[in-house]
Amino acid sequence: MPNPVVVITGASKGIGLAVTRSLLKEHSARVVTISRTRTPELSQLIQEHEQSLLTLECNITDEPALQSAITRGKDHFGQIDGLILNAATLDAIGRIDNADITLDDWKRHFDINFFSLVTAIRASLPGLRESKGRIIFVSSGAATGNIHGWGAYNASKAAMNSLSRTLASEEPSIVSLALAPGRVDTAMQAVLRDAGAQHMKAADHKSFVDAYNEGALVNPHDVGYVIAALSLRAPLSLTGQFVRWDNEECREFRRK
Repeated sequence: MPNPVVVITGASKGIGLAVTRSLLKEHSARVVTISRTRTPELSQLIQEHEQSLLTLECNITDEPALQSAITRGKDHFGQIDGLILNAATLDAIGRIDNADITLDDWKRHFDINFFSLVTAIRASLPGLRESKGRIIFVSSGAATGNIHGWGAYNASKAAMNSLSRTLASEEPSIVSLALAPGRVDTAMQAVLRDAGAQHMKAADHKSFVDAYNEGALVNPHDVGYVIAALSLRAPLSLTGQFVRWDNEECREFRRK
């Protein structure tokens, strides 16, 4: 059997890069990355895994381009076994009544965080049906939360979870799983610490600063391993669920 093939969006940095690295180095998978830019870290992986890594640069809000990228990935490796939907933005942060955040800003946010998911899923479904594969939605605790100033992000992640649940019902042979990675030590956390105070409640902002100062942020390498493993082996019993990466449901998918 050929090694499995996983497509991942938003793979150039942060969680996405950690997942890509884990898939290649720890799970012997072949990987198609789709991201807007190619970072030096991603370029290094290309040099190390030129036979098993295909990197495609694409704006995920461009529907034809994203469809084409996923088709190219399937044609290149001959199959798709997993799809990891990781690309996302937190912008724009601010209260719902903030006049500086226009309706177009909200629409751009949803183009990235939600509508691109629909495009990627539609393009991947034929291959995933053949392989009885898996879709991992990289969600957030914000999907069920109400952090002040995160109106667009809270709403888009809630919509993501709803999409995952519906897909689980419509595609019973494909595992559809939404996963919350927790507060991961990425650039997004740095932005929240540096600029979040003017938009968030003081207690909420302090909790992010304290998590960093106390060393409580999640290591991308650890959560990346779990996401990678789930994209290859998550059972149908998990389909339609929303789980935290460190919950009991994910125990068997953690690094031993």
